[in-house]
Amino acid sequence: CEKRKREILGAGDELSTQNKVYYVSNSGDDANDGTSCSRAWRTLKRVSEATLCYGDSVLFCRGDIFRGQVVTRPGVSYGAYGEGEKPAIYGWDEDLASPSLWEEYDSEHHIWRYTKPILDCGTLVFRGGECCSTKLIPSYDGTRFVCRDDESRAFDMREQMVRDLDIYWHFDSTTTRVASRGQDFPIPVVDGNSFGELYLRSDRGNPGEVFDSIEALVKRVLIEIRDNNDVHIDNLCLKYTGNHAIAAGGGCVSGLKVTNCEIGWIGGSIQHYYGTDPNYPEGNRGSVTRFGNGVEIYGGCDNYEVSNCYIYQIYDAGITHQITTGGKKYVLKNVLYRDNVIERCVYSIEYFLEMNCGDTESYMQNIEMCGNLMRESGYGWGQQRHNKHTPAHIKGWSYENRAFDFKIHGNILDRAAYRMIHLVAKEAASCPKMYENTYIQHENGALGLYGSNAESEPRELAFDLFADKTAEQVLGEIGAKMYILPCGTSGK
Repeated sequence: CEKRKREILGAGDELSTQNKVYYVSNSGDDANDGTSCSRAWRTLKRVSEATLCYGDSVLFCRGDIFRGQVVTRPGVSYGAYGEGEKPAIYGWDEDLASPSLWEEYDSEHHIWRYTKPILDCGTLVFRGGECCSTKLIPSYDGTRFVCRDDESRAFDMREQMVRDLDIYWHFDSTTTRVASRGQDFPIPVVDGNSFGELYLRSDRGNPGEVFDSIEALVKRVLIEIRDNNDVHIDNLCLKYTGNHAIAAGGGCVSGLKVTNCEIGWIGGSIQHYYGTDPNYPEGNRGSVTRFGNGVEIYGGCDNYEVSNCYIYQIYDAGITHQITTGGKKYVLKNVLYRDNVIERCVYSIEYFLEMNCGDTESYMQNIEMCGNLMRESGYGWGQQRHNKHTPAHIKGWSYENRAFDFKIHGNILDRAAYRMIHLVAKEAASCPKMYENTYIQHENGALGLYGSNAESEPRELAFDLFADKTAEQVLGEIGAKMYILPCGTSGK
């Protein structure tokens, strides 16, 4: 794993240039034309607003850090130039590790407030990943925030912020009734224009003095593909956002290629806030869905590749293609996930095709997952989530998942806090063909679910002394290798 990480982090620049090349550098100027290193642009905003053509390339200077987000253009490649570490794109406007950015809010409870308005924050990451915050999310009853475990009590962050580095983001300036899930009362709007107040418990004093690096995972997509075709992202470091690192969606996105990238510390900001819902997920806890994924296509896709990337500490999935069809036809085909290192994500790879509202025509075809090294699913910071019993290295959920030519082979699946795999489809023929994978799991842990759900969910498969026989007889796995770790072996 360490060898593969070094190879990925040290990958050379191999983007092929078909047209004009534009350069971006911390020492550049947005007034430049960007056509040479000496006339480089400076900001991501300039890149997003530029008129670019099919075959153009945008190259970022290695060793530099850029903040904000990039909106891509069709047929354009985005990569690196120069020497040193991959150019980095971070989500928030600044590093929060400055004493002047914090003011003491409540000395008795060691609560500090960030002095600027900020987007919803999934977590704070300290010293490049040494530790991170736990986000407090109260429910909302139509007039006030209330405790998720006791909705009769008003939420008071002084009482709830009991751990060092707990955070709470407050915003109720704009409300809506749209997302109340059948309940007719207003709830706060949490979107890209919701700038609220960020509070942090810091038992050791001013956070800007305690830490030399504090990155906020705010509600921004680092690279927005949208419905643009033939976009190539290569050799970039994408970190610290509360949304997705790379997100695409539309009727059908074709030709998205992500190679040689480092993608880490993604997600945690609020996607859907439904106020109170005592039946979801475990009773008397407000219904909140949180972002995000490393690389995502939501919708149809064709010729979609993620290869030779190092992806880690993702709140949800490292890589995914997914869609709930809503009665429309979607085709997800020619998808390749190859030779990636993915670790400490809730789902290393996620996919699903939920065919609803009368849809009978959607399908997946020619899906291949091979050569990936997937480690410690469900051991990362994403386990702050309420639904802790979902992690899996390859997560297909239990939808129709109609598929043809679906192969999973030559991967290493190393430990999962819950299941190793969740590969279920309505028809058994739609389940992936498995061969030559390696599985490493704790003794008597879960291997997972595999098979048809046409009549009922398939039985839970155990990872025990008979796991090799189970893989052969149930998964149809040819050439699998099984390694059993003694109970109690550390997941670190």
